[in-house]
Amino acid sequence: MTQISAPAGEAVHATSIVVGETGLLFLGASGSGKSGTAFACLSEAVALGWNAALIADDRTFLSVHGDCCIASCPEPIKGLLELRGTGLIRYRQLDRAVIHGAVAITEPSANTRYPADSETFSCNGVAMPLMRLWHDGAASPLARLRAARPELFLG
Repeated sequence: MTQISAPAGEAVHATSIVVGETGLLFLGASGSGKSGTAFACLSEAVALGWNAALIADDRTFLSVHGDCCIASCPEPIKGLLELRGTGLIRYRQLDRAVIHGAVAITEPSANTRYPADSETFSCNGVAMPLMRLWHDGAASPLARLRAARPELFLG
């Protein structure tokens, strides 16, 4: 089992969204495709007729309340999403939301072809599923996440 963790109480380099009723946290290095992948997931959710909202882009503030990891946005960047090559856009934004799963954006390689089973992301002891997506421009990232972890997306 592989685990990635982040401390609560500070902003992490991540993008966070809600699709349907599911909060997702996108993790990866600068330029890895977090914002673009999150935007593609938001667009897919809208096409499905689902709720779709940005929590925060690039910097997400994480806190823990009970057994929930809560994401919120630093004030100066509320409602803004950077699409490289397009610029900053405004998107429907929520002040905060529960995060149900994390998505690590990785480079395609033989080592990342088959992620380890039961990977988790943890924030101050609150663990959730960690899914991986290659930054390869493949269409329908939300459909890929739904296929990998359907239990996260059942209403």
